[in-house]
Amino acid sequence: MPFRFWRRIRLLPGVTLNLSKSSASLSFGPRGAKYTISPRGNRATAGLPGTGLFYTMRAPQAGQAADRPAVRARDRLTLGFFRRLVTPRAEAAFVDGMRAAHEGETEAARAALGPQPDHPDAAWLAGILALRAGDPDAAETHLDSALEQSDLGDLFRKYDVVPTVSLPVTDQITAHIGPRRRGTLLALAQLHEARGQPAQARHRLETLVAELPGDIVARAALADLLLGAPEPSVPDAEAVVALAGDIANETPAHAALLLCKGRALRALGLDHAAMTTFTAAFRRKKDRPEDLLRQIRYERALAYEAVGYTTRARRELEAIYAEAPDFEDVRARLGLGGPGRPEASDRPIP
Repeated sequence: MPFRFWRRIRLLPGVTLNLSKSSASLSFGPRGAKYTISPRGNRATAGLPGTGLFYTMRAPQAGQAADRPAVRARDRLTLGFFRRLVTPRAEAAFVDGMRAAHEGETEAARAALGPQPDHPDAAWLAGILALRAGDPDAAETHLDSALEQSDLGDLFRKYDVVPTVSLPVTDQITAHIGPRRRGTLLALAQLHEARGQPAQARHRLETLVAELPGDIVARAALADLLLGAPEPSVPDAEAVVALAGDIANETPAHAALLLCKGRALRALGLDHAAMTTFTAAFRRKKDRPEDLLRQIRYERALAYEAVGYTTRARRELEAIYAEAPDFEDVRARLGLGGPGRPEASDRPIP
């Protein structure tokens, strides 16, 4: 699970300097929409309003690496950021743990934070580090502790630290979360799912959706979970359709939720409605992950096949095969043999 720290220095309204262990970058723009210039290439970041989550699209790099200014590693965080202060014990432990985490010393960071961190930010950091270390029991304990306290995020804000965790919420969509309630609930849900605890994961996501019904990432994550069974139940499929509602295809997360809606409609035997939904999800391709678009196209091919549009179905499957021959069971459905050959009842499309 990728995990990084950076220090953010406000230069002017809408302009920030971001310093990390490995790079320095400059960001322009209001909250929720920024353009960042850095030695690793420029990128545009767009947020989902009200969620605290965002997607990053990297722009083509202009110029060669040799033309970029070099910044020595030892000079990138020398602004007195980790100065020892006269602080309460819990805060000092948080600072020590954060310093060690920044240096990549996970076990030292966990030791500094202690087995039962007193501050919610220290507990949140300990939970994320436990996830990285493959200790799910400790991760759940710490993240639950952080979730129960109202001042989560206070110390991170005090030290102007923006910790970001890349968290896969569906097979195609990754959210970037920080020390907030919604991000912590998402992390706990993914932890439960990874541990084979779908009921607990569902409870976390349903809690988040109830608190923030407009959070499209949470809705997509819950819909994906509800469709996890090989044959979703009718109530679960209907719940997914309700979660999606009449959303438009605005972001990758919206497209992922539309994919789930189409799959739910197919589970309910409403294949024509599913075709319309998949087409809406596939209509916008810019900035959409290739795997997401390919999955949408595959599901639409199955819907075409179900209603007898075999020519359209084969056209879609051939297009997928041309891009990714090993995707799902496309080879077998095209009658090419190999891994993933369908059962006799799933004959190749003529």
